[in-house]
Amino acid sequence: MAWDAGVALDELLGADGALFHDKKGRPVQVPAPLAPLADTHGHLTHFRRHDPAVALARAALVGVRMLVVPLDPTDDAHDAPAALAWIDEVVARAAQLLELAAQRGVVPPTFPGYDHVPALVDNVWVIGGTHPYGAAAFLGREEPDGGSRDDGRGEEAFAQASHEALDTLLASPRCVGVGEIGLDFGPYSRLGEQVQVDAFREQLRMAHMRGLPVELHLRDEEDGVHTTGHDLALQVLREEGVPTRGCDLHCYTSDAQVMEPFAQLGCYVAFGGAATFPRSSGIREAVAACPAQRILSETDSPYMAPVPLRGCECEPAMVAFTAACLADVRAEVGVGLPSDTYRTLWDNACRLIARP
Repeated sequence: MAWDAGVALDELLGADGALFHDKKGRPVQVPAPLAPLADTHGHLTHFRRHDPAVALARAALVGVRMLVVPLDPTDDAHDAPAALAWIDEVVARAAQLLELAAQRGVVPPTFPGYDHVPALVDNVWVIGGTHPYGAAAFLGREEPDGGSRDDGRGEEAFAQASHEALDTLLASPRCVGVGEIGLDFGPYSRLGEQVQVDAFREQLRMAHMRGLPVELHLRDEEDGVHTTGHDLALQVLREEGVPTRGCDLHCYTSDAQVMEPFAQLGCYVAFGGAATFPRSSGIREAVAACPAQRILSETDSPYMAPVPLRGCECEPAMVAFTAACLADVRAEVGVGLPSDTYRTLWDNACRLIARP
């Protein structure tokens, strides 16, 4: 079905004018940001319910001025030119929607002192990298259950094509980093330690070679005792070195103790919707303890929508709720006024995502 701007505009603005509704359909008020918002990690390619262009336009209308979209050469960007062209198309459609919304008097918020900040549609970037789930495919190794992603082409051919796709992504004018890469020992991972570490090291070295920052996906066992993912990642970073342009622990869901050695290495720490969950006291302790120059905001959309939208499909606009939570948590423990945190979140994102 052809994309219809009129239908998309109605979806964006809604019959009641509310930008958000909770899972029961009730309108939800968006916190007013005190500085431009950045979603440093939001998947546009994984939506099941949202129109990506509508999601991007809605993000602009709540004050998001930067979005970083991960693309995986073994998954959603095996055809890298097509994936990049799709991003361009989504951005163009979002710009069209925002023009139509402006005709109805609905425009993005402005921020005193930030007149130089570009509109969101001019500040959408990508990072390229293979998620730990794709480590075997990226390296051309057989997966433990005998399965593969090679579509009948053979593991080596698929791996070669994946490397070529990653090279294309990293050479794109939209590309600002390598990611998400890392280690996953959670319940959904089928791969062993060595293949994950090998893929992690290879891509980390690519970031060093190209002078790019990295965004890390790290997940430990769910037993609440072992921290294998973070421990191994710390070892690898110490051996390979943290990229000069920076390293971001994306979607951080551990506590302050696990975070501390990464912060000491100079890593950024990005918090998403999980920080707002009632039972996430450990994450909020990390929010409070994170050095001001290292804290970031993200959504990891379409996953883990923040309270009060938990249960909905997450989207980049929802970073407004997470940023408000981070600002409140840090104000409560006396490490900064909410306005300080908002400014810090934006400044840190600009420093990490700056074009080389």
